[in-house]
Amino acid sequence: MTDQIVLKGICARGRHGVLDFEKRDGQTFVVDVTMYLDLAPAGSSDDLADTVNYAEVAGDVVALVEGEPLDLIEALAARIADRVLSRPLVEAVEVVVHKPEAPVGHPFTDVQVRVARERQAPVVIALGSNLGESVENLHDATIALYGLIDIVEVSPVVETDPVGGPDQPPYLNAVVTGTTHLAPSSLLSGLHDIERAQGRTREVRWGPRTLDLDLIQYGDPVFDTDVRMDTANLTLPHPRAHQRAFVLVPWLQAEPEAALRVDGQVRRVADLVSGLDTSGVRPGPDVDLLEGPW
Repeated sequence: MTDQIVLKGICARGRHGVLDFEKRDGQTFVVDVTMYLDLAPAGSSDDLADTVNYAEVAGDVVALVEGEPLDLIEALAARIADRVLSRPLVEAVEVVVHKPEAPVGHPFTDVQVRVARERQAPVVIALGSNLGESVENLHDATIALYGLIDIVEVSPVVETDPVGGPDQPPYLNAVVTGTTHLAPSSLLSGLHDIERAQGRTREVRWGPRTLDLDLIQYGDPVFDTDVRMDTANLTLPHPRAHQRAFVLVPWLQAEPEAALRVDGQVRRVADLVSGLDTSGVRPGPDVDLLEGPW
């Protein structure tokens, strides 16, 4: 069940309308915003970082109402929705813009425009396994990802030498790209659920595992929509992805024009790969992770 934060009756004076006097004299607009998000973390932590600061949202709404004049309140509602969705925790939003002083020419009580928008953010997820039936583990995980994202591309499987940790078998790795309406924290929680369902344990850091799912990137750095965050539970973009050939090589195979933000700069994944030692990455089994059994 998706939780909600509702702001009703945000009032501000703006100059939106198609008539000259509306832009000259302005009028009062009233805005309602309903944000859909997972409030369970905030309910447990009692920490503002785990929810949306609705005072800031109200400030954004007022700034847009008082800002650039627009002809249509439909456009104003859409801009408000886009601004609210730029907040990482918000998964969907409904915005209602009321124009109670609209020059309708007949008796009325209110004119309102209602828009609903759902987040659709591009994401990159890296998969790895070196315990059990690794091909099946990756296949099952890829199918399970359909519950979290709309899959766009699935890379070929590569075999890679372990990096760090104790002595262990080689890994099979792949990368899946897609889009999601889930907030980063909700998506990460879903990835952990898939790992647990396949018997993933975390006793040894960088140790062998039946399944590893890493959220590498959320959003698109080329369009400056990628989420940058550093919390106890999640860092975006993944802080070591730019150093990991076992992530970048299959990612490049799935998305030749891929880009990743590294130390604040947007870098082409192809350029990052060219600067890495990729000798530990080899073609893996010739399988399609969306097909099966083999």
